[in-house]
Amino acid sequence: MLHEITCHADLCVVGGGLAGVCTAIAAARHGAQVVLIHERPVLGGNASSECRMWVCGARGKNNRETGIIEEIMLENLYRNPTKNHYIFDSILLDFVRREKNITLYLNATCMDADAATGQYAHGRSVHIDSVRAYQMTTQTFVTVFARHFADCSGDSVLAPLVGADFMLGREAATEFGEDSHVSKHDSMVMGMSCLIQGRETTRNVPFSPSEFATTPTDEDVANRPMDITDPTENFWYLELGGNTDTILDTEKTKEKLIDLSLGTWNYIKNSGKYDADRWELEFLGFLPAKRESRRMRGEYVVTQRDISDDTVFPDTVAFGGWPLDDHFPAGYYHKGTPNTDFQTPAPYCLPLRALYSANVDNLWFAGRNISMTHTAMSSIRVMATCALLGQAVGTAVAIAARSCCTPHDVYLSHLDELQQALMADDCFLPHFTRRLSPLCAQTAVENGDTSLSNAHDRPNRIYKDEQCGVSVINGTPLTYRFEKPAEVPFVHLVFDSDLNRESLPGHWCEQTHVTRANVLIDSPQMHVPKTLCRSFTLTAQTEQGETLLLSVQNNIKRSYHVSLPYPVYALTLTVIENWGDTDSTAVVSFDLQSITE
Repeated sequence: MLHEITCHADLCVVGGGLAGVCTAIAAARHGAQVVLIHERPVLGGNASSECRMWVCGARGKNNRETGIIEEIMLENLYRNPTKNHYIFDSILLDFVRREKNITLYLNATCMDADAATGQYAHGRSVHIDSVRAYQMTTQTFVTVFARHFADCSGDSVLAPLVGADFMLGREAATEFGEDSHVSKHDSMVMGMSCLIQGRETTRNVPFSPSEFATTPTDEDVANRPMDITDPTENFWYLELGGNTDTILDTEKTKEKLIDLSLGTWNYIKNSGKYDADRWELEFLGFLPAKRESRRMRGEYVVTQRDISDDTVFPDTVAFGGWPLDDHFPAGYYHKGTPNTDFQTPAPYCLPLRALYSANVDNLWFAGRNISMTHTAMSSIRVMATCALLGQAVGTAVAIAARSCCTPHDVYLSHLDELQQALMADDCFLPHFTRRLSPLCAQTAVENGDTSLSNAHDRPNRIYKDEQCGVSVINGTPLTYRFEKPAEVPFVHLVFDSDLNRESLPGHWCEQTHVTRANVLIDSPQMHVPKTLCRSFTLTAQTEQGETLLLSVQNNIKRSYHVSLPYPVYALTLTVIENWGDTDSTAVVSFDLQSITE
């Protein structure tokens, strides 16, 4: 008899990629009890050491994703200067383990669910009661009863298990009025990849290929030129399976990918066309990194038209900005360029209504499986965007659990609360601003100016900001002083984490990506952005005297949101030093925020 565990939660998250991790953390931080189920031994999904895809996001100046994903990236720069993939795995695990409201089950595959059918609020016909997973390492069945469920599995495993409506394949251009070359809806999707990575050494390293290796032809390589010394070379185009079933045929496709990857390395090593004698194969992926399969159908379907027209949604909860990067279904064997690269407005808005089910009354989703067309997905699918979607879902679930309401009720009655909570947690929402206390307009900041209190937490094209905040000489106090004791619900701080990563060493690709592909002997070591505040104090003047609210050494966070339960006469922020050891440090925001939830 195998072991059985039953647990109860406000939220069960299925899938521990970056979307699932951020969903779980956000919900837990806002008070929800969370169970996170992930079928692999490490978190991170396509970003993990098992797959090693780059964490991409919105392009353009100052468009880096913040919130939980920026916390993760900054800690990685601090703890992982050589971009070691296994250290990144451990950082993701640490972030989850720090949250006491999260119960984590790794090596646990969601294999069944119990759902009821009937007439539920807002026209929904299905309600999920529980999911069941099998944890391989402990031979244990885990049944999770929850009020809400979030499918962050990528493949939308809950769709067939509970009967959630979903979409698959490429829509015809006429279905949603998109600029697409597809004339008839088909079942084809983007493929999957098993990456290779090389390491430069100081000695000759021979390579003998597998007997099954599929070595590319000169014609193949002409369509996919390679350069192992280029920091941008991560072999993403070793891609197959988009013209097959990317779920049922995964294992067959994986074998072909491994053969192609080993053959590609054989070509690099033994064709005589590359100076690769001292290079060894550092990594070969055996877990395919998927780009596309099922997409859930929500209350709203995001289209390419929404992206290209820069639609501003009233229920904006996240943003994107990656190009419309559609990979052709034949993958590596598609003649010509392997993908499209149509630029998008960056940042563009993404709505809450695309993050919960159209027919299941307690099902949310985040990641590459949200409610969107194939063409829209070609931009939205990248992992930094998926992380933002996860933080939005986790925060929304916490509100729904606290208010005993459905996902659609959050949209109807708690939208402002959700958006304000996300912005307070350092998530940028295009065209929206944090709600400040009237005291900000009434009180000047000593040694600062009004750019500290305009609720703009980054320079951005939407707000036409040239810069945000002030550069203050280290040790100079920034002070709000009030004529009488003031009720200040929250103090909001934002420091300059160098969103464009220009203070980091190396090529722009090295600067902006959390991990690297090929490792050269002289690959640079990373560090915390030099612009970031390293140590500071935040004090309050009360009737009892001066109170120390925060004293942070070796700071690696961009943002703090501090609750003040008592009236104050003054608030003072003093920056002591930054990571670049310069005399002045940028403070982006130091303001007083009204109640957000």
